[in-house]
Amino acid sequence: MHTYLALGDSYTIGEQVSAPDNFPHQAVRMLREKGTQVTDPVIIATTGWTTDELATSIREHNITDTFSFVSLLIGVNNQYRGRSIDNYRDEFTQLLHQAIHFAGGRPQRVFVLSIPDWGVTPFAADRDRSAIATEIDAYNAACREIALANECHYIEITESTRQHGADPTYLVDDKLHPSGREYAIWAQRLVEQVHEQLSKK
Repeated sequence: MHTYLALGDSYTIGEQVSAPDNFPHQAVRMLREKGTQVTDPVIIATTGWTTDELATSIREHNITDTFSFVSLLIGVNNQYRGRSIDNYRDEFTQLLHQAIHFAGGRPQRVFVLSIPDWGVTPFAADRDRSAIATEIDAYNAACREIALANECHYIEITESTRQHGADPTYLVDDKLHPSGREYAIWAQRLVEQVHEQLSKK
């Protein structure tokens, strides 16, 4: 039986969606439909967390288990709070190394998702959308570089959020966070990569 640890923030816990609709739970269902036996995901994520806050919670959970695969999606709140890319690089690198450890030292079992662009949503109507997009792109460039340098997978979901960010069916009531419909897209992309890795001996 495979196991799954999901690390992140509001986009992982699924702000304002029921647990079955967040992307980790949808991914598990999709894997089961493919005949891959996976337990329910262990999720360490809370709305609003930055990289350092996620790191603190991981320490508090004192995880001793290893997992078949691990996902990591973090950084939007660093950008929202105006933190530097250098700070993100340092703290994200530490989190990624921890994720690799949780995956039993197998970087190929760690899946990093890109940071969504919240600037396209109705919530950001009075913000500088162009500046947000530029900053998100810079964060994702760092995220991708670090993930690939550590031989982990990088899964691009930002463009999907830009395509659907103004469509109310892809958002929850706060007009900021994704609905289960958007999370299904992320889950499908994750599952494609995870299934391939889990199929390898």
